[in-house]
Amino acid sequence: MTDDAKKPAATGLSRGLTSYGDTGFSLFLRKAFIKGAGYTDDALGRTVVGIVDTGSGYNPCHGNARELVEAVSRGVMLAGGLPVRFPTISLHESFSHPTSMYLRNLMAMDTEEMIRAQPMDAVVLVGGCDKTVPAQLMGAASAGVPAVQIVTGSMLTGSHEGTRVGACTDCRRYWARYRAGEIDEGTIVGVNDKLVPSVGTCSVMGTASSMAILTEALGMSIPGSASPPAVTADRIRAAERTGAAAVGLAKSRITPAQVITPKSVENALRALLAIGGSTNAVIHLTAIAGRLGIPVDLARLDALGRETPVLVDLKPSGSHYMEDFDAAGGVPALLRILKPLLHLDALTVTGRTLGEEIDASGPGFAQEVIRPLANPIFPQGGIAVLRGNLAPGGAIIKQSAADPKLMRHEGRAVVFEDSEDLASRIDRDDLDVKADDILVLKRIGPKGAPGMPEAGLLPIPKKLARAGVKDMIRISDGRMSGTAAGTIVLHVTPEAAVGGPLAYVQSGDRVRLDVPARSIELLVDKATLAARRAAAPVTPPTAPRGYRKLFLDSVTQADEGVDFDFLRPPRP
Repeated sequence: MTDDAKKPAATGLSRGLTSYGDTGFSLFLRKAFIKGAGYTDDALGRTVVGIVDTGSGYNPCHGNARELVEAVSRGVMLAGGLPVRFPTISLHESFSHPTSMYLRNLMAMDTEEMIRAQPMDAVVLVGGCDKTVPAQLMGAASAGVPAVQIVTGSMLTGSHEGTRVGACTDCRRYWARYRAGEIDEGTIVGVNDKLVPSVGTCSVMGTASSMAILTEALGMSIPGSASPPAVTADRIRAAERTGAAAVGLAKSRITPAQVITPKSVENALRALLAIGGSTNAVIHLTAIAGRLGIPVDLARLDALGRETPVLVDLKPSGSHYMEDFDAAGGVPALLRILKPLLHLDALTVTGRTLGEEIDASGPGFAQEVIRPLANPIFPQGGIAVLRGNLAPGGAIIKQSAADPKLMRHEGRAVVFEDSEDLASRIDRDDLDVKADDILVLKRIGPKGAPGMPEAGLLPIPKKLARAGVKDMIRISDGRMSGTAAGTIVLHVTPEAAVGGPLAYVQSGDRVRLDVPARSIELLVDKATLAARRAAAPVTPPTAPRGYRKLFLDSVTQADEGVDFDFLRPPRP
């Protein structure tokens, strides 16, 4: 054994020294500069916990980031560590062009490289809005440093004329009513003032709430930390406990690879199905697991869905809000009910197993938001996986938020070639469309948009909306917000922009959807499709420079998490 092999691993400020050819000088210089910030030798000898600060004036979902960072810092210091805050990219869904999904991988790279570059024994990830939590977990998984997530928490609900409202299921509900002419300009302006009454993430079971719950089920956040609203004392206390947990992680050296395993990923999928969670979470969890070489098989997801009912009564699948889920006991209460279906030996960031944490959470109490297995709000998991000649690589539908009458349906395709085509024609009075038609939107997939925007919730054509039509089957290679509801087929793979079958669908074609049979079929013969391919071959989009070039050259399809291919470990 060499002398270097006998040396203990570097910790604290001694980790990852800058290369000057003289390690002693590297440490000397580092300490000189950090002392300029007022640190003492005693402080610099402590366990160092990095805290990712994603506060931004462009991110109201992270409007409480400063308070959370302070609470995490307090927890770190109470446990004997040294907290060091550092910034990374911050993403908000409605403030990101063309879409926050386009920038998720960039944030993941930023997070990974800053964790690698700076000395820390553990890291606390502070995030909340849709793409920030998956980006942070992706980056932390690749960096390999002990890590724990704290989410910013959901916003409160508001009230409009005596009706409880919250972002963003109610955003979409009221906007649909406005498009249909059911409410006037004054009403839509009034409700706009009440939909987002505080900082924090969406108050329904959208992508942010889904990822918060999945992160706790995955074992990457401390028990009970997913559900407290952003502006509550419980949220602050959860942050303080997270800081203390990070010091424990630094000492135990439990890394994300020890927590994120095939068993814990399956636990997270169970939780996703049981909450009627966001379809986006499938892509995000696939990307997170993919960083550690763990595949998320869509067939396995569907099999889990057939035996895991929807238990959480939250919008858009149910009727309540995240405040109510928290009051009902949050994730510990959900996992207690799901216990017979979970891998209880999965490790968590506390150093205990998931089973041990469930047992420690107590017996629970009577409530109505989280249902027992014997009395679900929907008999199967919220998400179903579809396959067929239109989606050979798979597609998904949020069946718990769809119209039961449309679960088996055959109709005429009304096709829009891209988002611009949709915007220019969807509200025209001369649009050839009927209520039983199927709306098809192309080129909003990973490469097509680019960035796979949340445009899969195609609006009901205005002339049909005014006639009282509330739902239609809509098919695309894009995503939709987790807050949305409707009979929406998403993530059609391969996407149109790379020559998937969706590219060759034409208006007037017949399409058959059969959710119970897990089927999505284009009723056009192979010879006709082959002729269409030959007549109009697809050239995947490219870019001359910059991040757009990197994205288009490297991004994977939905079934691989829309991650960059070079960020995933090599396949065996």
